[in-house]
Amino acid sequence: MGLLDSVVGALAGGQSGGSNPLLNIVMQMISNPQSGGLGGLVQSFQQGGLGDIVNSWVSNGQNLPISAEQIQAVLGGGKLQDIASQLGVSTEQASGSLAELLPQMVDKLTPNGQIPEGGGDLLAQGLDMLKKGGLFS
Repeated sequence: MGLLDSVVGALAGGQSGGSNPLLNIVMQMISNPQSGGLGGLVQSFQQGGLGDIVNSWVSNGQNLPISAEQIQAVLGGGKLQDIASQLGVSTEQASGSLAELLPQMVDKLTPNGQIPEGGGDLLAQGLDMLKKGGLFS
């Protein structure tokens, strides 16, 4: 769990006392085998014409920024509306938050400049810990 603990700890910014709902949603997205997990998420950005951006998150170099509008274009209105509903915010707020979180998350989960093999199991275990609040306490 070392990698996932450090990822979530870094992204949580030292939060304590409960899980971050957005982080929980992102963990679900990147651990969902139906969508291909982290690799599937990266592929969807590549297919959406944002290969340079998402590849910068995976590589060891500087992360390129992504806009809320680009997040909306890749994820689509339906998925984004689902996320916004879960968070209790507008789709614009949800896409803006994802634009801040996703580059960091993908970057931290690909420390060697590549998507780890078998990462889905690790991410699923991390999601279980998130649900229990174990990573933020």
